[in-house]
Amino acid sequence: MDFMNWLNAMPGAAAQGMIWGIMAIGVYITYKILDVADLTVDGSIVTGMSVCAVLMASGWNVWPAMLVAIIAGMLTGLVTGFFHTVMGIPAILAGILTQLMLWSINLKIMGKANQALPARSFNVLITQLRKYEALVYLFLICVVLVAVLYWFFGTRYGIAVRATGCNEKMSRAQGINTNLNKVVGLAISNGIVAFSGALLAQYSGKADINDGRGAIVIGLAAVIIGEAVVSHMGQNFIVRLLGVLIGGIIYYIVYQTVIFLGLDTDLLKMLSALVVAIFLAVPYMKKKYFTKVRKGVKKAA
Repeated sequence: MDFMNWLNAMPGAAAQGMIWGIMAIGVYITYKILDVADLTVDGSIVTGMSVCAVLMASGWNVWPAMLVAIIAGMLTGLVTGFFHTVMGIPAILAGILTQLMLWSINLKIMGKANQALPARSFNVLITQLRKYEALVYLFLICVVLVAVLYWFFGTRYGIAVRATGCNEKMSRAQGINTNLNKVVGLAISNGIVAFSGALLAQYSGKADINDGRGAIVIGLAAVIIGEAVVSHMGQNFIVRLLGVLIGGIIYYIVYQTVIFLGLDTDLLKMLSALVVAIFLAVPYMKKKYFTKVRKGVKKAA
Protein backbone atom coordinates (compact mmCIF):
# COMPACT_ATOMS: atom_id res chain seq x y z
CA MET A 1 0.00 0.00 0.00
CA ASP A 2 1.36 3.40 -1.02
CA PHE A 3 1.25 5.32 2.26
CA MET A 4 1.22 8.79 0.65
CA ASN A 5 -1.66 7.89 -1.67
CA TRP A 6 -3.52 6.47 1.32
CA LEU A 7 -2.83 9.64 3.30
CA ASN A 8 -4.05 11.81 0.43
CA ALA A 9 -7.28 9.83 0.33
CA MET A 10 -8.04 10.43 4.02
CA PRO A 11 -9.68 13.89 3.64
CA GLY A 12 -12.11 12.41 1.14
CA ALA A 13 -12.78 9.44 3.40
CA ALA A 14 -13.37 11.77 6.37
CA ALA A 15 -15.77 13.91 4.31
CA GLN A 16 -17.78 10.88 3.22
CA GLY A 17 -17.66 9.58 6.78
CA MET A 18 -19.20 12.83 8.05
CA ILE A 19 -21.96 12.66 5.43
CA TRP A 20 -22.77 9.08 6.35
CA GLY A 21 -22.37 10.02 10.01
CA ILE A 22 -25.22 12.50 9.55
CA MET A 23 -27.26 9.69 8.05
CA ALA A 24 -26.30 7.50 11.02
CA ILE A 25 -27.68 10.11 13.42
CA GLY A 26 -31.05 9.54 11.73
CA VAL A 27 -30.61 5.80 12.27
CA TYR A 28 -29.63 6.47 15.91
CA ILE A 29 -32.90 8.30 16.55
CA THR A 30 -35.00 5.29 15.56
CA TYR A 31 -32.69 2.49 16.64
CA LYS A 32 -31.57 3.85 20.02
CA ILE A 33 -34.07 6.54 21.02
CA LEU A 34 -37.35 5.11 19.69
CA ASP A 35 -36.23 1.48 19.90
CA VAL A 36 -37.65 0.91 16.41
CA ALA A 37 -35.94 -1.00 13.60
CA ASP A 38 -36.56 1.31 10.63
CA LEU A 39 -35.43 0.08 7.22
CA THR A 40 -36.88 3.08 5.40
CA VAL A 41 -33.44 4.69 5.26
CA ASP A 42 -32.28 2.66 2.25
CA GLY A 43 -34.97 4.46 0.29
CA SER A 44 -35.21 7.83 2.03
CA ILE A 45 -31.52 8.63 1.51
CA VAL A 46 -32.05 8.21 -2.25
CA THR A 47 -35.18 10.36 -2.00
CA GLY A 48 -33.05 13.15 -0.56
CA MET A 49 -30.45 12.66 -3.29
CA SER A 50 -32.94 12.57 -6.15
CA VAL A 51 -35.05 15.53 -4.98
CA CYS A 52 -32.00 17.74 -4.42
CA ALA A 53 -30.36 16.73 -7.72
CA VAL A 54 -33.48 17.19 -9.83
CA LEU A 55 -34.34 20.57 -8.29
CA MET A 56 -30.79 21.89 -8.69
CA ALA A 57 -30.69 20.59 -12.26
CA SER A 58 -33.90 22.58 -12.83
CA GLY A 59 -32.20 25.78 -11.66
CA TRP A 60 -33.02 25.85 -7.95
CA ASN A 61 -30.59 27.26 -5.42
CA VAL A 62 -28.86 24.67 -3.24
CA TRP A 63 -30.49 25.76 0.05
CA PRO A 64 -34.17 25.54 -0.96
CA ALA A 65 -33.37 22.33 -2.86
CA MET A 66 -31.96 20.77 0.34
CA LEU A 67 -34.93 22.04 2.36
CA VAL A 68 -37.39 20.35 -0.01
CA ALA A 69 -35.25 17.19 0.15
CA ILE A 70 -35.53 17.21 3.97
CA ILE A 71 -39.32 17.66 3.76
CA ALA A 72 -39.54 14.79 1.26
CA GLY A 73 -37.54 12.61 3.64
CA MET A 74 -39.83 13.51 6.53
CA LEU A 75 -42.82 12.48 4.43
CA THR A 76 -41.28 9.04 3.91
CA GLY A 77 -40.98 8.72 7.68
CA LEU A 78 -44.64 9.74 8.04
CA VAL A 79 -45.63 6.96 5.64
CA THR A 80 -43.70 4.37 7.68
CA GLY A 81 -45.22 5.78 10.86
CA PHE A 82 -48.72 5.55 9.35
CA PHE A 83 -48.18 1.93 8.37
CA HIS A 84 -46.90 1.10 11.85
CA THR A 85 -49.20 3.07 14.15
CA VAL A 86 -52.46 3.32 12.20
CA MET A 87 -52.42 0.09 10.20
CA GLY A 88 -50.74 -1.96 12.93
CA ILE A 89 -47.93 -3.27 10.72
CA PRO A 90 -44.73 -4.17 12.66
CA ALA A 91 -42.14 -1.41 12.37
CA ILE A 92 -39.58 -3.48 10.49
CA LEU A 93 -42.15 -4.55 7.88
CA ALA A 94 -43.52 -1.01 7.63
CA GLY A 95 -40.03 0.23 6.81
CA ILE A 96 -39.53 -2.46 4.19
CA LEU A 97 -42.85 -1.58 2.53
CA THR A 98 -41.99 2.13 2.42
CA GLN A 99 -38.53 1.30 1.10
CA LEU A 100 -40.06 -0.74 -1.74
CA MET A 101 -42.46 2.09 -2.57
CA LEU A 102 -39.62 4.59 -2.62
CA TRP A 103 -37.77 2.61 -5.29
CA SER A 104 -40.56 3.44 -7.75
CA ILE A 105 -41.09 6.95 -6.40
CA ASN A 106 -37.40 7.83 -6.66
CA LEU A 107 -37.33 6.57 -10.25
CA LYS A 108 -40.31 8.80 -11.04
CA ILE A 109 -38.69 11.81 -9.35
CA MET A 110 -35.55 11.50 -11.47
CA GLY A 111 -37.30 10.16 -14.55
CA LYS A 112 -34.35 7.80 -15.01
CA ALA A 113 -31.92 5.67 -13.03
CA ASN A 114 -29.55 8.53 -12.24
CA GLN A 115 -29.21 12.30 -12.37
CA ALA A 116 -25.86 14.01 -12.90
CA LEU A 117 -25.00 17.00 -10.70
CA PRO A 118 -21.46 18.03 -11.74
CA ALA A 119 -19.85 20.66 -9.51
CA ARG A 120 -18.44 22.46 -12.55
CA SER A 121 -21.96 23.12 -13.85
CA PHE A 122 -23.91 23.71 -10.64
CA ASN A 123 -23.33 25.86 -7.57
CA VAL A 124 -23.16 22.97 -5.08
CA LEU A 125 -22.37 23.46 -1.41
CA ILE A 126 -19.78 20.67 -1.19
CA THR A 127 -17.87 18.67 -3.78
CA GLN A 128 -15.13 16.04 -3.79
CA LEU A 129 -13.18 18.36 -6.10
CA ARG A 130 -12.62 20.64 -3.06
CA LYS A 131 -12.27 18.17 -0.19
CA TYR A 132 -10.85 20.50 2.46
CA GLU A 133 -13.55 23.10 1.83
CA ALA A 134 -16.12 20.30 2.02
CA LEU A 135 -14.69 19.21 5.38
CA VAL A 136 -15.13 22.71 6.80
CA TYR A 137 -18.75 22.98 5.60
CA LEU A 138 -19.57 19.48 6.86
CA PHE A 139 -18.01 20.19 10.24
CA LEU A 140 -20.17 23.31 10.65
CA ILE A 141 -23.27 21.42 9.51
CA CYS A 142 -22.58 18.65 12.02
CA VAL A 143 -22.11 21.14 14.86
CA VAL A 144 -25.42 22.86 14.06
CA LEU A 145 -27.26 19.54 13.64
CA VAL A 146 -26.00 18.12 16.95
CA ALA A 147 -26.82 21.39 18.75
CA VAL A 148 -30.38 21.48 17.35
CA LEU A 149 -31.04 17.84 18.24
CA TYR A 150 -29.55 18.30 21.71
CA TRP A 151 -31.88 21.26 22.24
CA PHE A 152 -34.96 19.48 20.84
CA PHE A 153 -34.55 16.28 22.83
CA GLY A 154 -34.03 18.38 25.94
CA THR A 155 -37.42 20.06 25.52
CA ARG A 156 -40.56 18.71 27.16
CA TYR A 157 -41.78 17.16 23.94
CA GLY A 158 -38.35 15.77 23.06
CA ILE A 159 -38.17 14.09 26.48
CA ALA A 160 -41.60 12.57 25.81
CA VAL A 161 -40.27 11.12 22.55
CA ARG A 162 -37.28 9.64 24.38
CA ALA A 163 -39.57 8.27 27.09
CA THR A 164 -41.63 6.52 24.42
CA GLY A 165 -38.58 4.56 23.34
CA CYS A 166 -37.44 3.82 26.90
CA ASN A 167 -40.75 2.44 28.19
CA GLU A 168 -43.77 2.68 25.91
CA LYS A 169 -46.28 1.22 28.36
CA MET A 170 -45.22 3.52 31.20
CA SER A 171 -45.23 6.52 28.86
CA ARG A 172 -48.77 5.68 27.75
CA ALA A 173 -49.83 5.37 31.37
CA GLN A 174 -48.51 8.90 31.95
CA GLY A 175 -50.80 10.22 29.22
CA ILE A 176 -48.14 10.47 26.47
CA ASN A 177 -49.36 9.89 22.92
CA THR A 178 -46.78 7.23 22.05
CA ASN A 179 -48.09 6.61 18.52
CA LEU A 180 -47.75 10.30 17.64
CA ASN A 181 -44.25 10.36 19.13
CA LYS A 182 -43.23 7.37 17.01
CA VAL A 183 -44.47 9.09 13.85
CA VAL A 184 -42.67 12.32 14.77
CA GLY A 185 -39.46 10.41 15.56
CA LEU A 186 -39.61 8.53 12.26
CA ALA A 187 -40.22 11.78 10.38
CA ILE A 188 -37.27 13.53 12.05
CA SER A 189 -35.04 10.50 11.48
CA ASN A 190 -35.79 10.18 7.77
CA GLY A 191 -35.63 13.95 7.28
CA ILE A 192 -32.03 13.82 8.57
CA VAL A 193 -31.31 10.80 6.36
CA ALA A 194 -32.66 12.64 3.31
CA PHE A 195 -30.55 15.67 4.25
CA SER A 196 -27.44 13.48 4.21
CA GLY A 197 -28.59 12.18 0.83
CA ALA A 198 -28.80 15.74 -0.51
CA LEU A 199 -25.26 16.38 0.71
CA LEU A 200 -24.03 13.09 -0.76
CA ALA A 201 -25.52 13.90 -4.17
CA GLN A 202 -23.65 17.21 -4.23
CA TYR A 203 -20.40 15.70 -2.98
CA SER A 204 -20.39 12.79 -5.44
CA GLY A 205 -21.86 14.83 -8.32
CA LYS A 206 -24.79 12.52 -8.96
CA ALA A 207 -27.88 10.82 -7.63
CA ASP A 208 -28.31 7.14 -8.47
CA ILE A 209 -31.20 4.82 -7.71
CA ASN A 210 -28.78 2.22 -6.30
CA ASP A 211 -26.87 4.55 -3.95
CA GLY A 212 -29.05 3.68 -0.96
CA ARG A 213 -28.37 -0.04 -0.95
CA GLY A 214 -26.83 -1.05 2.36
CA ALA A 215 -27.36 2.39 3.94
CA ILE A 216 -28.90 0.83 7.04
CA VAL A 217 -25.83 -1.36 7.51
CA ILE A 218 -23.50 1.64 7.27
CA GLY A 219 -25.71 3.57 9.67
CA LEU A 220 -25.74 0.75 12.21
CA ALA A 221 -21.98 0.34 11.86
CA ALA A 222 -21.46 4.03 12.61
CA VAL A 223 -23.82 3.89 15.61
CA ILE A 224 -22.21 0.77 17.10
CA ILE A 225 -18.62 1.90 16.45
CA GLY A 226 -19.40 5.35 17.85
CA GLU A 227 -20.90 3.90 21.02
CA ALA A 228 -17.85 1.71 21.52
CA VAL A 229 -15.53 4.71 21.09
CA VAL A 230 -17.33 7.06 23.51
CA SER A 231 -18.66 4.49 26.01
CA HIS A 232 -16.02 5.49 28.58
CA MET A 233 -17.08 9.15 28.33
CA GLY A 234 -20.45 8.68 30.00
CA GLN A 235 -24.06 8.62 28.80
CA ASN A 236 -24.45 12.31 27.91
CA PHE A 237 -26.75 12.69 24.89
CA ILE A 238 -24.51 15.13 23.05
CA VAL A 239 -21.53 12.80 23.53
CA ARG A 240 -23.51 9.96 21.98
CA LEU A 241 -24.46 12.06 18.96
CA LEU A 242 -20.83 13.07 18.47
CA GLY A 243 -19.88 9.42 18.86
CA VAL A 244 -22.16 8.48 15.95
CA LEU A 245 -20.42 11.05 13.74
CA ILE A 246 -17.02 9.74 14.82
CA GLY A 247 -18.23 6.22 14.07
CA GLY A 248 -19.13 7.25 10.52
CA ILE A 249 -15.67 8.73 9.98
CA ILE A 250 -13.91 5.66 11.42
CA TYR A 251 -16.03 3.38 9.24
CA TYR A 252 -15.09 5.20 6.04
CA ILE A 253 -11.41 5.42 6.96
CA VAL A 254 -11.42 1.64 7.47
CA TYR A 255 -13.40 1.26 4.24
CA GLN A 256 -10.85 3.33 2.32
CA THR A 257 -7.96 1.44 3.90
CA VAL A 258 -9.45 -1.89 2.86
CA ILE A 259 -9.71 -0.65 -0.72
CA PHE A 260 -6.05 0.41 -0.67
CA LEU A 261 -5.08 -3.01 0.69
CA GLY A 262 -6.47 -4.50 -2.50
CA LEU A 263 -9.41 -6.45 -1.07
CA ASP A 264 -11.94 -7.55 -3.67
CA THR A 265 -14.55 -4.74 -3.76
CA ASP A 266 -17.29 -7.35 -4.16
CA LEU A 267 -16.59 -8.32 -0.54
CA LEU A 268 -17.02 -4.82 0.94
CA LYS A 269 -20.71 -5.27 1.79
CA MET A 270 -19.88 -8.52 3.56
CA LEU A 271 -17.13 -6.70 5.48
CA SER A 272 -19.62 -4.02 6.53
CA ALA A 273 -22.03 -6.65 7.83
CA LEU A 274 -19.25 -8.43 9.73
CA VAL A 275 -18.06 -5.18 11.32
CA VAL A 276 -21.59 -4.47 12.56
CA ALA A 277 -21.96 -8.05 13.84
CA ILE A 278 -18.65 -7.87 15.74
CA PHE A 279 -19.42 -4.54 17.40
CA LEU A 280 -22.95 -5.69 18.28
CA ALA A 281 -21.50 -8.81 19.87
CA VAL A 282 -18.86 -6.99 21.95
CA PRO A 283 -21.21 -5.92 24.84
CA TYR A 284 -22.68 -9.44 25.04
CA MET A 285 -19.30 -11.15 24.92
CA LYS A 286 -17.90 -8.74 27.48
CA LYS A 287 -20.80 -9.37 29.86
CA LYS A 288 -20.86 -13.14 29.40
CA TYR A 289 -17.17 -14.01 29.38
CA PHE A 290 -15.07 -11.19 30.78
CA THR A 291 -17.32 -10.77 33.82
CA LYS A 292 -16.83 -14.46 34.63
CA VAL A 293 -13.08 -14.15 34.20
CA ARG A 294 -13.00 -11.08 36.48
CA LYS A 295 -15.02 -12.92 39.17
CA GLY A 296 -12.70 -15.93 38.87
CA VAL A 297 -9.66 -13.71 39.33
CA LYS A 298 -11.19 -12.09 42.43
CA LYS A 299 -11.99 -15.49 43.97
CA ALA A 300 -8.49 -16.72 43.26
CA ALA A 301 -7.06 -13.62 44.91
